[in-house]
Amino acid sequence: MSKTFTLSEAQTLLPVLESLLRRAQKTGARAAEIEAELEQLRQRIFVSGGMHIEVTVAARRRAERDKALQDTQDTLTEIDEIGVQVKDLDKGLLDFPSVMEGKSILLCWKLGEPEIGYWHSVEEGYAGRKPIDARFGRTERERPN
Repeated sequence: MSKTFTLSEAQTLLPVLESLLRRAQKTGARAAEIEAELEQLRQRIFVSGGMHIEVTVAARRRAERDKALQDTQDTLTEIDEIGVQVKDLDKGLLDFPSVMEGKSILLCWKLGEPEIGYWHSVEEGYAGRKPIDARFGRTERERPN
């Protein structure tokens, strides 16, 4: 594991990461939408045994899809370069490598959550999320509900 984050460091990065994550979701959805449109066109051509299509229109749509895919990949790379792992783009799930009691763990945040309130071991993944507790310097009173 290269970079690790304290809870405070990870929390400070959330506004920037949320913005990047939303951008990646938007461009990814755009690429998927255009891909579905192109797939429908391919199906219509196949079913009809060939048909006249506006080649320039189809080429422009492919270029738009490719740009959206590249924009998505560039944004995901930007997040990765910060040292944060995108676990699920659609759900907006991020993991921050961290260390607790000498062990590698992941601080876990999902888009829409007000703050980083969970962690899990590297092996457990999202299903094994546990609430942040006093080991992270947070008292019972400060924990999210």
